[in-house]
Amino acid sequence: MQVPLFPLNTVLFPGGPLPLRIFEPRYLDMISRCVKDDLPFGVLLIREGGGTGPATTWKVGTLATVTDWYQGSDGLLGITAVGTRRFRLASADRRPDGLNVGEVELIAEPPALPIPPRHRNLPHILETVLSDFGRLYEDLDARYDDAVWVAWRFIEILPIGLEQKQAVLEMDDIDACLELIERVLRSS
Repeated sequence: MQVPLFPLNTVLFPGGPLPLRIFEPRYLDMISRCVKDDLPFGVLLIREGGGTGPATTWKVGTLATVTDWYQGSDGLLGITAVGTRRFRLASADRRPDGLNVGEVELIAEPPALPIPPRHRNLPHILETVLSDFGRLYEDLDARYDDAVWVAWRFIEILPIGLEQKQAVLEMDDIDACLELIERVLRSS
């Protein structure tokens, strides 16, 4: 599967929101094509470099689809995208306009899991916290009974490093992820 790539200084998880303000011509064209043809784009965490120039990225990312867009008063395009599926980058090419396009392999998603009894408090904490985020999370398909969904939403919002978030994106051990969340919550 070939998709346009959007290297960012963020880690997107399946089911998670991604608000962006688009100003570079290569990404304006990319988003326009994605919206018109209902196609996803790939989000990868930048390892080295910057978002406006050449960058090296991690190899595991998340496909995203645009769910809403608007023209800002400053003329910039604002979009909201939602993560759909994790992928592994097999190869990438940089086009003359600077857009990166990659050949990606989809990663099997962990099945929905019930919340383990020892983590039964996490869904309530998460629901309370997400309600403070307002519009960003209010339109998401909330699944507070699914340990995978709860774990990924927590990792998105916890104040941990991007490399640690990337490590969670790459793992399938949801129990280890829930333990990490509990440790972070206890230490704050």
